[in-house]
Amino acid sequence: MDPGGGDFTDFVTHRSPVLLRTAYLLCGGDRGAAEDLLQDVLERMFSRWHRINGDPEAYARAALANAAANRWRRRSRRVPETSLTDGVQPPVGGHEQGVVDRDQVVRALAALPPRMRAVLVLRFFNDLTEAQTATALRCGVGTVKSQTSRGLARLRETLVDRPAPPAQPAHQHPAPPPAAPGQAESGAAPATPREPRPRAVRPHHVRRR
Repeated sequence: MDPGGGDFTDFVTHRSPVLLRTAYLLCGGDRGAAEDLLQDVLERMFSRWHRINGDPEAYARAALANAAANRWRRRSRRVPETSLTDGVQPPVGGHEQGVVDRDQVVRALAALPPRMRAVLVLRFFNDLTEAQTATALRCGVGTVKSQTSRGLARLRETLVDRPAPPAQPAHQHPAPPPAAPGQAESGAAPATPREPRPRAVRPHHVRRR
């Protein structure tokens, strides 16, 4: 039975997309891990829905941030794995550059320590204040400030070092064919030689004697 009646169901229906985006960033762009993380947090919220004080979304964000940090702390004890899709991505331009930029930011976040990543996600993607971020992560405001400063510096280093897309070569038209000998420099095309027409053979007049 739903402990909160329809309130919990409405919360999940309307706020899950936003919470999944937060979980996605906290997991460094791993969507499968983000879905599992959000599912675990929602299950815990379901069992204690009546005991949650204040904004349930703030509670969910704090639970996601702390659960993500614990998850990555456990994974750090394992042998690191290298994805076959990792590596330098070819630079692109135009409309696709916006997608590449977002992907670069997610990759840069994934390279940060879990707690530093959580601070940046809560501060700049969820628009939390320093005090709210400190409350969510159960740390001091000074820790949030130092983690924010160091995290932004590392993001700048990572994103500035990204190779710029190469300049696109200008479109070149094919060179015109060489002019024929004696052709005027006006650019007119040479006249096509005509084939000799066969001459009509006239019959010889026969003189009468």
